Amino acid sequence: MPGRVVRVLVKAGDEVKAGQPLVVIEAMKMENELRSSAAATVASVHVSEGASVEGRALLVSFAG
Repeated sequence: MPGRVVRVLVKAGDEVKAGQPLVVIEAMKMENELRSSAAATVASVHVSEGASVEGRALLVSFAG
C-alpha cells in the first residue's frame, strides 16, 4: 500500500535481529513498523524519511 516514510531506524552495516523494526511507514493515517523477518546485516537502505513509497517498494536490502 502506498505511504510516506516517517522514520528509518537502520543504516547500512547494522546487524538486526528477527522482529527488529527497520522502517516506519504512514499509510491511511496509521503508522506501521516494518520489521526484519530474520537476523541479518543491512546492506543498504533505499529510502529516506519523508519519501513517498508505493506498495511492494524495496526499502531495505540485506547482505548475503
